[in-house]
Amino acid sequence: MDTVSSRDCFRTTAARAVLLTTLLLAAPAAPAQPAGAAPVVVAGTVPDEATRAAILGRLHALYGAARVVDRIEVDGVVAPANWSARVAAMLDPAITGVSGGELAIEGNSVRIRGNVANEAVRQQVASVLATAAGPGYQVRNGLLATGGGSQAVLDQALADRIIEFRSGSAELTAGGRAILDEMAAALVRIGRQQVQVIGHTDSVGPRQANVALSLQRAIAVKEYLEAAGVDADNLGVQGFGPDRPVAGNDTEEGRARNRRIEFRVL
Repeated sequence: MDTVSSRDCFRTTAARAVLLTTLLLAAPAAPAQPAGAAPVVVAGTVPDEATRAAILGRLHALYGAARVVDRIEVDGVVAPANWSARVAAMLDPAITGVSGGELAIEGNSVRIRGNVANEAVRQQVASVLATAAGPGYQVRNGLLATGGGSQAVLDQALADRIIEFRSGSAELTAGGRAILDEMAAALVRIGRQQVQVIGHTDSVGPRQANVALSLQRAIAVKEYLEAAGVDADNLGVQGFGPDRPVAGNDTEEGRARNRRIEFRVL
């Protein structure tokens, strides 16, 4: 599948419906756009006119109609069940935080790449896409957090690694403790900045049990960091359980990505 540079686009191959969107800069959801704002080109083939209208309506709301260039064709392509509704849901305001990138939806395969301000935005976009796509879709997150400041220091220290715990518990593994030793040094480096430690789980098991486990794990991380010299007054905790996935929960790889600890500068 060819990459389209400097544009947003919607494309297809034989018998499959495909969306490619290159997000060149963040833009407010308002009709008035700054002079010289990059166009959002949406091209490709969709199953019906209703899908085309829904996609254009979402993009007009996100970027303004003046920026959206319509190159969508309607043909009898074969798409997965509820594909049109899922694609429209993926065109969420969160994607306007991506610059210099591309969103590609090909059947039940979703890829996104580009730059975002920080790790919190990166995880938010991935979570929105995974939730909108639902079971049976594979979401690949190629976003890069390029912003500066305290959040960038923590993002670079974590380096997209997973802080691991014993299965079903809040007991840190040796590998998890080793990562936290690095995070403690990074937290000390950013000084008295307030940071939220956020626990997440996969969707296996009852939701309430997972929410409780995610909070217990966030608390365990906070306690470990305090013992390593981080000021307790600078740390807060939250647990979202399975509610903010960054990948699908229908594969072991996806579930492993969703079982994570997030550090968010407030």
